[in-house]
Amino acid sequence: MKTFLLRFALLAGMASAFLNAAAVAAASPADPSPAPAHAKLSYRRIFKSSSPEFIEIAVHDDSDAATFEIRQLDEDPGASPFEVSASLRDKMFDLAAQLKNFQGPDLDVHRKIANLGEKTFRWEKGAEIHETKFNYTLNSAAAQLMQIFEGLARQQELVTLLERRMKYDRLGINDALLQFETDLNHKLLPEPQRALATLDQIASDSRFVEIGRQRARALAERIRHPS
Repeated sequence: MKTFLLRFALLAGMASAFLNAAAVAAASPADPSPAPAHAKLSYRRIFKSSSPEFIEIAVHDDSDAATFEIRQLDEDPGASPFEVSASLRDKMFDLAAQLKNFQGPDLDVHRKIANLGEKTFRWEKGAEIHETKFNYTLNSAAAQLMQIFEGLARQQELVTLLERRMKYDRLGINDALLQFETDLNHKLLPEPQRALATLDQIASDSRFVEIGRQRARALAERIRHPS
């Protein structure tokens, strides 16, 4: 009888421990799945003795947040934030996909032409990284993608110039607006609406020369209501 009771108690204890372990396991959340990796697309151009000598733009497939760096090579490095719309990013990543995310053929023409600066396309997704370098290319998709990146760099350079003139050289604001207008006329700025806040601020600030205020107002109107 004592042996039976001991066995019964042992079995009961084992069963209780098993049930407790099962309850803890059921109450614990399942291991979270790893977050999906998102792609990053970047462009870098290094061209010594030009102005600027260094530009780099990086965009992400899941966010409007992007970064730009525009400087001379002897200046301190450092990227600044800006935004790129989903529609433009989709176009950029589609062009990269046409280039097999830079796993395809060499883009450079490999001919004796002038040095136009070393360009680098780079695609990253998790641990997977591909990049390609070229001086000049005849590939249509690569040329389109480069034009977008160069346009974004020029756009941010102009916005930065306007903001600097607003702070330190109010009399020079009209010259900066003329540069912006020239590039806008030639359709070189991929998303000129990014400058609207700056243009509106200039247009409404009586500290700036009237011709500059009028030009800022006209540019903002063109951007808001393109013909």
